[in-house]
Amino acid sequence: MTIEVRPASDFADVRALVGPKSPGANVCWCLSYRIPSKLNNELRGPARGEYVAGLCRAQTPPGVLAYDGDEPVGWAAVAPRSDTSFAHSRKIPHVDDLPVWSLWCIRVRPGHRKQGISHGLIAGAVEFARAHGAPAIEAYPVDNGDARVDMTMAYAGIRKNFERAGFVHAADTTSVLAGHPRVLMRLDLR
Repeated sequence: MTIEVRPASDFADVRALVGPKSPGANVCWCLSYRIPSKLNNELRGPARGEYVAGLCRAQTPPGVLAYDGDEPVGWAAVAPRSDTSFAHSRKIPHVDDLPVWSLWCIRVRPGHRKQGISHGLIAGAVEFARAHGAPAIEAYPVDNGDARVDMTMAYAGIRKNFERAGFVHAADTTSVLAGHPRVLMRLDLR
């Protein structure tokens, strides 16, 4: 299998990865960290998908998609930290004033897991951020050691996958996900 990672500009492919089975459902659509909580709470049902469709048409798409041939098999959300709720987080600290990018969600479709796609998504997100001038990229994965992470809560990624990609531990956080602490991992792109 050869995985190709491309910008997430095709809404139908983004919908296949993060959209609901029922168009009226109020699923995340990977918006909870991307937009202010008030707007996140106001967008209901189809309006959530319409908002994401607009992001896919933007000059800078909302992330990257992994493809196996023509089939979208993975998603990673990546954007300037200043454009996310991480810009104002009380639980995830700022290490410095560098205008870093954030990588906060990785999703691999069932049936395609355990094939290295998450590694490709991390690498693709790094290249996407670098191509858009990011001086560094951060992620906020769980520090689970060897403990199992529930698949629904694995979206933040796990520390060892980011370490394999060259990220280094930059700070501890007070954020906890699925019973595991989250850490701030950073990769300098300068």
